[in-house]
Amino acid sequence: MSSSPPHLGLPLATALDQAEPLVSLMQRMRDSKARLAAIAPLLPLAMAGGVRAGPLDELGWQLLVDNAASAAKLRQMLPALTAALRDAGWPETPLRIKVLPRGRSDESPVRPRG
Repeated sequence: MSSSPPHLGLPLATALDQAEPLVSLMQRMRDSKARLAAIAPLLPLAMAGGVRAGPLDELGWQLLVDNAASAAKLRQMLPALTAALRDAGWPETPLRIKVLPRGRSDESPVRPRG
């Protein structure tokens, strides 16, 4: 008798590549992270660790931040951030800033360069 497990279906990567809603979600996640990479050089070093790429959808793109002070600074920087995104070739979409509740760190923050 063979002790190998039975074949249960498609490999996970293949299944994900064939699921249109997941493909779309994964593409939006990659785009969100790429947008963050485009603006990362503009972020003050002290703030960069607390800024995360948020959802990208038909309403726009969100930056997620750790505190209200960072959110206020990013709102002041919106014209420069929008210009950097435009210069990087991203279509203009509304950019929203959202403060994460304390204790939430769904994703790793931007790492400062240097």
